[in-house]
Amino acid sequence: MLNLIAAVDEALGVANDGGIPWQGKIPTDAQYFRDQTSKGIILMGYGTYKEFDSPLHDRENFVVARPDSGELKPGFVGVPDAADFLDQHGHDLVWVIGGAALFAQTLSRADQLFLTRVGGDYHCTKFFPTFSDAFESQSEADPHVESGVTFHFEIWQRRQAAT
Repeated sequence: MLNLIAAVDEALGVANDGGIPWQGKIPTDAQYFRDQTSKGIILMGYGTYKEFDSPLHDRENFVVARPDSGELKPGFVGVPDAADFLDQHGHDLVWVIGGAALFAQTLSRADQLFLTRVGGDYHCTKFFPTFSDAFESQSEADPHVESGVTFHFEIWQRRQAAT
Protein backbone atom coordinates (compact mmCIF):
# COMPACT_ATOMS: atom_id res chain seq x y z
CA MET A 1 0.00 0.00 0.00
CA LEU A 2 1.36 3.40 -0.95
CA ASN A 3 0.45 6.38 1.23
CA LEU A 4 1.48 9.99 0.73
CA ILE A 5 1.58 12.24 3.79
CA ALA A 6 1.93 16.01 3.65
CA ALA A 7 0.90 19.28 5.22
CA VAL A 8 -0.45 21.70 2.62
CA ASP A 9 -1.69 25.28 2.71
CA GLU A 10 -4.83 26.50 0.95
CA ALA A 11 -2.95 26.67 -2.38
CA LEU A 12 -1.57 23.10 -1.90
CA GLY A 13 1.79 24.63 -1.03
CA VAL A 14 4.16 22.36 0.91
CA ALA A 15 7.30 24.50 1.17
CA ASN A 16 9.23 27.49 -0.05
CA ASP A 17 12.93 27.92 -0.64
CA GLY A 18 13.47 28.25 3.13
CA GLY A 19 11.59 25.04 3.97
CA ILE A 20 8.17 24.43 5.49
CA PRO A 21 6.74 27.81 6.59
CA TRP A 22 4.77 26.40 9.55
CA GLN A 23 7.58 24.08 10.71
CA GLY A 24 7.68 23.91 14.51
CA LYS A 25 4.44 25.87 14.96
CA ILE A 26 1.96 22.98 15.01
CA PRO A 27 3.30 20.18 17.24
CA THR A 28 0.02 18.23 16.96
CA ASP A 29 0.74 17.83 13.25
CA ALA A 30 4.30 16.69 13.96
CA GLN A 31 2.93 14.04 16.34
CA TYR A 32 0.30 12.99 13.77
CA PHE A 33 3.07 12.57 11.19
CA ARG A 34 5.16 10.46 13.60
CA ASP A 35 2.16 8.32 14.59
CA GLN A 36 1.02 7.68 11.02
CA THR A 37 4.49 6.84 9.67
CA SER A 38 5.60 4.71 12.64
CA LYS A 39 4.93 1.48 10.70
CA GLY A 40 6.09 0.78 7.17
CA ILE A 41 8.84 2.02 4.90
CA ILE A 42 9.78 5.71 4.57
CA LEU A 43 10.58 7.06 1.09
CA MET A 44 11.69 10.65 0.58
CA GLY A 45 13.28 12.88 -1.99
CA TYR A 46 16.81 14.22 -1.60
CA GLY A 47 15.69 17.73 -0.59
CA THR A 48 13.53 16.30 2.19
CA TYR A 49 16.40 14.03 3.28
CA LYS A 50 18.63 17.08 3.82
CA GLU A 51 16.19 18.31 6.51
CA PHE A 52 16.79 15.22 8.70
CA ASP A 53 19.77 14.60 10.98
CA SER A 54 18.81 10.97 11.53
CA PRO A 55 16.32 8.50 10.08
CA LEU A 56 12.73 8.41 11.28
CA HIS A 57 11.68 5.77 13.76
CA ASP A 58 15.20 4.34 14.14
CA ARG A 59 15.00 2.29 10.97
CA GLU A 60 16.26 2.56 7.41
CA ASN A 61 14.77 5.41 5.45
CA PHE A 62 15.02 5.37 1.67
CA VAL A 63 16.05 8.44 -0.30
CA VAL A 64 15.57 8.92 -4.03
CA ALA A 65 19.00 10.27 -4.88
CA ARG A 66 21.21 10.49 -7.92
CA PRO A 67 24.35 8.35 -7.79
CA ASP A 68 26.46 11.54 -7.77
CA SER A 69 24.72 12.80 -4.60
CA GLY A 70 27.48 11.37 -2.45
CA GLU A 71 27.34 9.21 0.64
CA LEU A 72 24.19 9.52 2.72
CA LYS A 73 24.07 9.87 6.50
CA PRO A 74 23.89 6.61 8.52
CA GLY A 75 20.46 4.98 8.44
CA PHE A 76 19.54 6.40 5.04
CA VAL A 77 19.68 4.23 1.94
CA GLY A 78 19.85 5.75 -1.52
CA VAL A 79 17.64 4.46 -4.33
CA PRO A 80 18.12 5.71 -7.88
CA ASP A 81 14.50 5.49 -9.06
CA ALA A 82 11.20 5.83 -7.18
CA ALA A 83 9.20 3.73 -9.65
CA ASP A 84 11.65 0.82 -9.48
CA PHE A 85 11.67 1.05 -5.69
CA LEU A 86 7.87 0.96 -5.54
CA ASP A 87 7.79 -1.99 -7.97
CA GLN A 88 10.04 -3.91 -5.56
CA HIS A 89 8.02 -2.94 -2.48
CA GLY A 90 4.51 -3.18 -3.94
CA HIS A 91 3.17 -5.36 -1.13
CA ASP A 92 4.72 -3.29 1.68
CA LEU A 93 3.30 -0.26 3.43
CA VAL A 94 5.29 2.65 1.98
CA TRP A 95 5.02 6.26 3.17
CA VAL A 96 6.13 8.99 0.75
CA ILE A 97 6.95 12.00 2.93
CA GLY A 98 8.08 14.52 0.31
CA GLY A 99 9.13 16.61 -1.36
CA ALA A 100 6.95 18.08 -4.03
CA ALA A 101 8.66 16.36 -6.98
CA LEU A 102 8.40 12.94 -5.34
CA PHE A 103 4.74 13.55 -4.51
CA ALA A 104 4.13 14.36 -8.19
CA GLN A 105 6.03 11.23 -9.30
CA THR A 106 4.17 8.86 -6.99
CA LEU A 107 0.62 10.28 -6.83
CA SER A 108 -0.63 8.08 -9.67
CA ARG A 109 0.31 4.98 -7.66
CA ALA A 110 -0.93 6.17 -4.27
CA ASP A 111 -3.72 4.37 -2.44
CA GLN A 112 -4.29 6.98 0.27
CA LEU A 113 -3.38 10.57 1.04
CA PHE A 114 -2.95 11.77 4.62
CA LEU A 115 -3.13 15.56 4.45
CA THR A 116 -2.88 18.23 7.07
CA ARG A 117 -4.72 21.24 5.67
CA VAL A 118 -3.11 24.42 6.98
CA GLY A 119 -5.30 27.52 6.84
CA GLY A 120 -3.98 30.42 4.79
CA ASP A 121 -1.69 30.92 1.83
CA TYR A 122 1.96 30.77 2.85
CA HIS A 123 3.23 31.81 -0.60
CA CYS A 124 4.94 28.49 -1.12
CA THR A 125 7.03 27.76 -4.19
CA LYS A 126 6.69 23.97 -3.98
CA PHE A 127 3.29 22.30 -4.26
CA PHE A 128 1.45 19.05 -3.70
CA PRO A 129 -0.12 17.89 -6.99
CA THR A 130 -3.84 18.28 -7.59
CA PHE A 131 -5.57 15.08 -6.63
CA SER A 132 -9.32 15.53 -6.11
CA ASP A 133 -10.29 13.97 -9.47
CA ALA A 134 -8.64 10.65 -8.55
CA PHE A 135 -9.36 10.56 -4.79
CA GLU A 136 -12.37 10.92 -2.54
CA SER A 137 -12.48 12.21 1.00
CA GLN A 138 -12.70 9.48 3.64
CA SER A 139 -12.47 11.58 6.78
CA GLU A 140 -11.93 15.11 7.98
CA ALA A 141 -11.12 15.96 11.59
CA ASP A 142 -12.24 19.05 13.46
CA PRO A 143 -9.92 22.04 13.19
CA HIS A 144 -7.11 22.70 15.64
CA VAL A 145 -5.34 26.00 16.35
CA GLU A 146 -1.74 26.13 17.56
CA SER A 147 0.57 29.14 17.55
CA GLY A 148 -2.09 31.04 15.61
CA VAL A 149 -2.14 28.41 12.85
CA THR A 150 -5.46 26.73 12.03
CA PHE A 151 -5.26 23.21 10.58
CA HIS A 152 -7.15 19.95 10.29
CA PHE A 153 -6.43 16.39 9.20
CA GLU A 154 -7.92 14.71 6.12
CA ILE A 155 -7.63 11.21 4.68
CA TRP A 156 -8.34 10.64 0.99
CA GLN A 157 -8.82 7.27 -0.70
CA ARG A 158 -8.22 6.52 -4.38
CA ARG A 159 -11.54 6.37 -6.25
CA GLN A 160 -12.50 2.93 -7.44
CA ALA A 161 -12.77 2.51 -11.20
CA ALA A 162 -16.34 2.34 -12.46
CA THR A 163 -17.40 -1.16 -13.45
